[in-house]
Amino acid sequence: MNSAVIVDAVRTPFGKRDGSFRDTHPQDLAAEPLEALRERNGFEPETIEDVIYGCVTPVDEQGLNIGRLAPMVAGWGDIVPGVQLNRMCGSGQQAANFAAANVMAGQHDVLIAGGVEHMTRVPMGSDGDKPTDTYFEYFDELTTQGEGAERIAEEYGLTRTELDEIAVDSQRRWKEAWDEGRYADQITPVETELDGEKVVVEQDEHPRPGTDVETLSELPLSFREAGNGFHHPGNSSGIVDGSCALLIASEEAAEKHGWEPMARIRQTEVVGVDPITMLKGPIPATENVLEKADMTVGDIDLFEVNEAFAAVVGAWLEETGASWEDVNVNGGAIAHGHPLGATGAMLLTKLVHELERTGQDTALSTMCIGFGQGVATILERV
Repeated sequence: MNSAVIVDAVRTPFGKRDGSFRDTHPQDLAAEPLEALRERNGFEPETIEDVIYGCVTPVDEQGLNIGRLAPMVAGWGDIVPGVQLNRMCGSGQQAANFAAANVMAGQHDVLIAGGVEHMTRVPMGSDGDKPTDTYFEYFDELTTQGEGAERIAEEYGLTRTELDEIAVDSQRRWKEAWDEGRYADQITPVETELDGEKVVVEQDEHPRPGTDVETLSELPLSFREAGNGFHHPGNSSGIVDGSCALLIASEEAAEKHGWEPMARIRQTEVVGVDPITMLKGPIPATENVLEKADMTVGDIDLFEVNEAFAAVVGAWLEETGASWEDVNVNGGAIAHGHPLGATGAMLLTKLVHELERTGQDTALSTMCIGFGQGVATILERV
């Protein structure tokens, strides 16, 4: 079996809702990391055998197979094929896992995987309403992701203060990482138009690094009545606009093109879980991917657990026994936001750059997914 390596990984800054990308078409946003990868790694478009892009709301401006349109909008002509996939919040990570599987199987040598979500121009949920009535012949209830997170907090005995502390850490860690330049090689500036004027967006717009637990304690709950819930805008992921892409190749192809890989994709996993609590997928996904790789939690140096809601992270920490000090070390989605189709690719991007920066060896990324799924990926620094 071939080895699949990540040669490079880059993303756009994440624009806050109605922020600097509000006048930017999603296809243009999707093209930005593609062209950044080409400029950084010196390949011709025909080198890329396929583009696999996650997008959770593939309608309206994100319709028409944005995975195919992105390389065309990037100016790569008509030679590079592309496909869009939707595993909801896990889409960007699934794109990378599918790309790795193609390389490992010997079907392709050089691929780009990633994702895009413009949550301002194509709002979350605008692609559908609810399942067929037949769904309720098999499942008693249809919950929201927010309600799922609330039930997870209750199940694990997590307090609002504990969840707010996770949120404050996320903001603080993002600020420290930004100030120290840890994001410099991960983010490509985007020149766009805003209200008819050219602007250059260089930094994530959602973080609120001055956040503290006292401030968060005063925020109204998002999903339940006061005194009966846990989650609010301050300890839930931010709605943002952004895209991300990874250059994935076989080790032989990387050597042929003179590329120095950053990390090897060692193992991947996807699971289904109860669609009522919905967001517990990272727990079995982590357990399964570690078992498949013949590893334990103690063998992993760095983790990314998507901060869709703070309770997801809190429950995962309790079940796995991992140290919070090794998780989301540069801040998470509570700080920088969660552009649905792009987030999974972004988590992998964070990990490969952090492995390279610190010289650590192994990393694991996992995400919760709507309607009860989980996805996981293990990386090894090359």
